[in-house]
Amino acid sequence: MPRVIGLISGTSVDGIDAALVEISGTEIDLKVELVAGATYPYPEALREQILQVCAGAALSMAQLAELDDAIAIQFAQAALQIQTGHPPADLIGSHGQTVYHRPKELKVDKLQVESWKDNIQSSTLQSSTPSNLQLSNLQPSTLLGYSLQLGRGELIAQWTGIKTISNFRAADIAAEGQGAPLVSKVDAYLLSSPTQHRCMQNIGGIGNVTYLPARQGDWIDRVCGWDTGPGNSLLDLAVQHFTGGSQTYDQDGNWAASGTPCEALVEQWLRHEFFQVLPPKSTGRELFGWDYLNQCLEEGSVYNLTSADMLATLTELTVRSIVESYRNFLSQMPEMVLLGGGGSRNLYLKQRLQTQLGSIQVLTTDEAGVSADFKEAIAFAVLAHWRNLSIPGNLPKVTGASSAVLLGNVYQPLTAWS
Repeated sequence: MPRVIGLISGTSVDGIDAALVEISGTEIDLKVELVAGATYPYPEALREQILQVCAGAALSMAQLAELDDAIAIQFAQAALQIQTGHPPADLIGSHGQTVYHRPKELKVDKLQVESWKDNIQSSTLQSSTPSNLQLSNLQPSTLLGYSLQLGRGELIAQWTGIKTISNFRAADIAAEGQGAPLVSKVDAYLLSSPTQHRCMQNIGGIGNVTYLPARQGDWIDRVCGWDTGPGNSLLDLAVQHFTGGSQTYDQDGNWAASGTPCEALVEQWLRHEFFQVLPPKSTGRELFGWDYLNQCLEEGSVYNLTSADMLATLTELTVRSIVESYRNFLSQMPEMVLLGGGGSRNLYLKQRLQTQLGSIQVLTTDEAGVSADFKEAIAFAVLAHWRNLSIPGNLPKVTGASSAVLLGNVYQPLTAWS
């Protein structure tokens, strides 16, 4: 039974999530046991530099190389520390730190969401292009997407002495995919049910969903997913703004819970183009970052909102963007929603999501046997395991890729070549 370490730092740049797992099986028989999980914060100066780069700060090629190595060393140290007191790992899967994500975009002249829903009654998302839209209506803004994750795998392999797989997004992007969300196939095999239709909703800096039909018939071909929009990103940035940087997040959503959401603002924000675009789609801080928050604050000033009101309103944007995406892009609503990521610990957000979803049960993945805190790190351990076995890791229906491909570059430690 291979022991694999999964590593990731998300768009919130909170720190490096590390999961040491034991894996058996491959796909339908996949089983994962979490041996150890921990989050290792970045040194504050490094975190600040990463956030500045994510916000568009310029740096020289030499500075980029230094930052890449500094992040890789932090990831390597996390991999070494998570093994303390346990047998050594056989493999590392490292997502790295995303500092820039530009998805492939298709601009649609006339978007007909209802027609799109009609086209997916038999297969939840049959293809990346609805049959009623002609190719002449689609104008590629770029030939391929672009996504940059720092923390190079070859340095992690050298520091740890463990075979490392990284740069997972590149192969999907080369196959004309978005490069995200990448964990939907893992979600499908770990969190689907034989009888129940579910949504796995991750709420990190950005939210993403995997729709999991009941495991019957051709169920895996009907799995779909997309980025739903902002998760914690705008909330965290707003807390930093309101506290002058002394706080980085709203514990349990308590601050937001003391405010009142402004429905007019939420409705206005939901008219943003991203929420109207059909899946497959992905996004990041490039869209939902400081510039977008400043726009929200400016628009909110008309309503004389308190800081608590603004946090409640931003929370409602996250909640509504999730729920509306289900209603717009799924042929049927799920019977259960499983939450993962840091947002699953935001009690106010979870409460608002439950209110909006009504009778649909909202739980965390903990209650389905997968750690909500370390689900993404676990997923990259599984993706590394699949790459090691030459099993494709992406779901083209989710990312928009032209085919299923092997994800990740493989780096052997120097000792393996001696």
